[in-house]
Amino acid sequence: MATSAWPFDVEVVGSGPNALAAAVTLARAGLSVRVFERMSHLGGGARTAETVAPGFHHDTCSAVHPLALASPFFRAFGLARRVQFVTPEISFAHPLSAADGGSGIAYRDLERTVESLGRDGAAYRRLIAPLAARSREIARFTGSPLLRVPPHPLVSARFGARAVLQGSAAWNAPFSGAVAPAMITGVAAHAIAPQPSLIAAAAGLALQTHAHAAGWPIPMGGSQAISDALADDLRAHGGEIVLDHEIASLDELNARAVVLDVTPRALVRLAGERMPSGYRRRLERFRYGSGSAKVQFALSGPVPWADDRIAEAGTVHIGGTRARIAAAEREVLAGRHAASPYVLVSQPSVFDATRAPHGHHALWAYTHVPAGSTLDQTEAVTRAIENVAPGFRDVIITSRSTSAAQLEADNPNYIGGDIAAGAATLRQLLARPVLSTEPWRTPLPGVYLCGAATSPGPGVHGQSGWFAARSVLRHEFGMARTPSLAP
Repeated sequence: MATSAWPFDVEVVGSGPNALAAAVTLARAGLSVRVFERMSHLGGGARTAETVAPGFHHDTCSAVHPLALASPFFRAFGLARRVQFVTPEISFAHPLSAADGGSGIAYRDLERTVESLGRDGAAYRRLIAPLAARSREIARFTGSPLLRVPPHPLVSARFGARAVLQGSAAWNAPFSGAVAPAMITGVAAHAIAPQPSLIAAAAGLALQTHAHAAGWPIPMGGSQAISDALADDLRAHGGEIVLDHEIASLDELNARAVVLDVTPRALVRLAGERMPSGYRRRLERFRYGSGSAKVQFALSGPVPWADDRIAEAGTVHIGGTRARIAAAEREVLAGRHAASPYVLVSQPSVFDATRAPHGHHALWAYTHVPAGSTLDQTEAVTRAIENVAPGFRDVIITSRSTSAAQLEADNPNYIGGDIAAGAATLRQLLARPVLSTEPWRTPLPGVYLCGAATSPGPGVHGQSGWFAARSVLRHEFGMARTPSLAP
């Protein structure tokens, strides 16, 4: 029931994880909430569909969720009690040639990983063990705005010191071989940032911490299960979701407060003349990053990895040594397609039989490309996988390619195919999208921003939406207490 003359207390634009996190939090506080989604299905970047062939269920963006069990919002929400997850014993694998030292295998068991790394095992342990032992504190620190006093200063300092080392020209100093550095860079490349750099190192170490703590879990049935759990809770607390309804202007909204899961560029367009000129200029300085291109495969059998252990990994990073990955990422950041690109592969059907018909598999892969690229990357991705899995072409039934430009057409938040919704730069680590202790609150009365373009940044964690909702509760409704989200 609404608490004012407005038809709804809060209206939310978008239905990605952050938008739904905000909506759930606000509805749990007793407010009337309505969500608008331009597509005919909800979920944004956490969605699953039969996009390649009947019976093959592919995640449209994120597939493996290191933050699903670590995010403070999802822990408060009790996501693990609402969605069934399977956590592979191998969080990720990094194929390398025998000449480079053989494949890197990141077991969830850190000591097993250390043992597999031989002479570099001890250095890997020194880098990761203190972080993995405090993974929840790391999740809270990395999932919060950096302009606030960190909740665990010593843990934050320990994390920062490691990020500085791995983000500098001295990044190889702790290691003598090629395998451990390649593994670290393969994870850091998720950030789509220069290698080495502080931003890439921090993002990579955060993910690597979870790889050796709770692991990198995969939701049974696909990422859609996470979005559906949020939507079910919203509806259970009186919230409404309107699909197939695109909002073109803030004038179309009719609520006491508004939460927008959009990019800064979209906010400028939605606000029009209502936006203060100074704030508009700050948003217009926000930069977007390089693009990604995606290829989804329907396979007649498992990937024939040259190293059998890789079949047990939920995620595979392909790109060779640390130096080769760094070179490929530099090419992309310079606006060129890499000749030997970094490729991220997810194979959830190895652990979840519901993803594909019996005996078949659904494989998901993406590579980094210049912003706005229209090139089909199917051959580049196929060739990269074939190089470490001879015979891969023989098990392909069909595939579906989505260029960077098509990613933006499917989801306007992915400007130029930028799935992180903002370039990974030091400035934008602090100012996301503006320098503020409450970057979700805009100068427009009752208007708030959430999503990957706001602090704490990309990932399926719900943190941005949670922070935005708590700001709404304080400033618009005078509620200082955060409502319980428990099942």
